[in-house]
Amino acid sequence: MIGIITAMKKEMEALSIENARVETVGGIRFTRGTVAGKEVAAAVCGIGKVFAAMCTQTLALHFHPEFIINCGVAGALAPGLRVFDLAVGTAAVQYDMDTTPLGDPLGLISGLDLVELPCDRALSEKLMDAAGDLGLHAEAGLIATADRFCGSAADKAAILEKFPAIACEMEGGAVAQVCAANKIPCCLFRAISDSADGDASVSYETFATEAAKNAGKLMTAFLQRL
Repeated sequence: MIGIITAMKKEMEALSIENARVETVGGIRFTRGTVAGKEVAAAVCGIGKVFAAMCTQTLALHFHPEFIINCGVAGALAPGLRVFDLAVGTAAVQYDMDTTPLGDPLGLISGLDLVELPCDRALSEKLMDAAGDLGLHAEAGLIATADRFCGSAADKAAILEKFPAIACEMEGGAVAQVCAANKIPCCLFRAISDSADGDASVSYETFATEAAKNAGKLMTAFLQRL
């Protein structure tokens, strides 16, 4: 069993689940079925870290997945990433987690004593290989998560001043935290939907739905490699 989490319906719709059946656990609707012949339990968690954490913990306790993958769309932070490209996480950081007045580094998750929440290296490498199979440009690196939408040049610069992240979004760091606490391997990736700086010509509203389709393609190609 492989767990799949997306934040929004449009991200899940890009994934074709065969033999689908719905099971509701703790108010969360999980779709069970197969993708590329692999058994999955998939859910749309909702936007933000709390919804993502609730969904991940429920998935972990009820379905006991081999690993959990979180996918969707994100804003680009790395200069080499353009709309529809792919960002594969090597780790995630919650850049709005701030106990620096206590002497901690920015982003520290004190219960785990980690700033960078790890993604499984072998799974991340398979994601990069799957992107190559599809002929899509992908970069691997740190994914920045917060309960805020990064939509201005100032916001983007503030993240990059603190962390060498390649993309920013609102759920991956929470999924990675819950997986680390439960000792479940995880991986995450995002299709780039916008430039994360308020540029109206490269905006989330314009490209998110099409970007989500690339995320669905990568998920299928990745599962075919397992």
